[in-house]
Amino acid sequence: MLLMGRVSTNDGTALPNNVMIERICNANVRQQVYATSAGDFTMQLGSRTDTFVDASGEGTSRDNSSNRDSVMGIPRRELWNCELRASVSGFRSKAVHLDTGLTTSSRTIDVGAIVVQRATKVEGMTLSATPYNAPKDAVKAYEKGSEAERNGQLANARKYFEQAVQIYPEYASAWFKLGSILQKDHQYEVARKAYMQATTINPKFVPPYLFLAEMAFDSQNWTEVLQFTGRILELDPLNKTNITGYIVDLDPLNYAEAYFYNAVANFKLNKIDEAEKSALLAQHVDLRTRFPQLHLLLAELFTRRENYAAAVLELRTYLELAPQAKDADQVRERLAKLEKLSSAASAN
Repeated sequence: MLLMGRVSTNDGTALPNNVMIERICNANVRQQVYATSAGDFTMQLGSRTDTFVDASGEGTSRDNSSNRDSVMGIPRRELWNCELRASVSGFRSKAVHLDTGLTTSSRTIDVGAIVVQRATKVEGMTLSATPYNAPKDAVKAYEKGSEAERNGQLANARKYFEQAVQIYPEYASAWFKLGSILQKDHQYEVARKAYMQATTINPKFVPPYLFLAEMAFDSQNWTEVLQFTGRILELDPLNKTNITGYIVDLDPLNYAEAYFYNAVANFKLNKIDEAEKSALLAQHVDLRTRFPQLHLLLAELFTRRENYAAAVLELRTYLELAPQAKDADQVRERLAKLEKLSSAASAN
């Protein structure tokens, strides 16, 4: 069975070039395809050419799932409790439910339009607006580069992204993608130049700042980490809000990562108050954060303030998240000492 449809914006503006359509069943992503530059898409249920994240929705990798033999298709009954959503950075998507309107015997079903609207969490757009102004040849090169990148063909991806920026030097998105390819190829200096070019063209284009912060973090250039994360965080309203509880950050950009880098850099530069503020925001802003080390940092910050009970909780969380970490034994020894200090403080 073939599903077909289109993606459109609620305000009628053009779409970015990397819109992904996801089939989600029972809260698990089952299948992914990319829309064309015009927003049209087709999803052949059971086709080898579409990406199956996992036939059971349990998270098999995309690389392994692309080899799945599924020529017989998927029964319609398995589309119950399924929906289609568009995934694209800087936008929110409405869902198209697949368990409605499927009584027809046709093998092709037009699901209509999936409407997306721009996210309002940050000032300006997360994605650069320059793709809307780029010549067709530049856009075509960009799309070929994106496809090559998805297929793991980094050399071809680099070639096409270089073509795109040669044709249209103001193509901030292409400069960003070129930088990401160069970074994957460990060509850090030229990757940095590509990212910087993207930010020069569009200072409100946020993703390059995160990658620049990551590179500065890896090289322990703490001043640059603060510079680049500062640009990201000044666009995030949560940085100006007193958050005391946990929230799920639905913005496609990983702000938790930016707050984590910012916290570590402040700590390394002995800016303890700023480090604690960013570390707590990193912890609260996204329950899906991938940084067990954040809890080590919080434990150190709480210990300095003699809040031993809080430090104990952070170390326990770290060991739960990374029980096999190389420093796990040292952390357990530190935990035992803090538990004694916490008990003594409670007794007093």
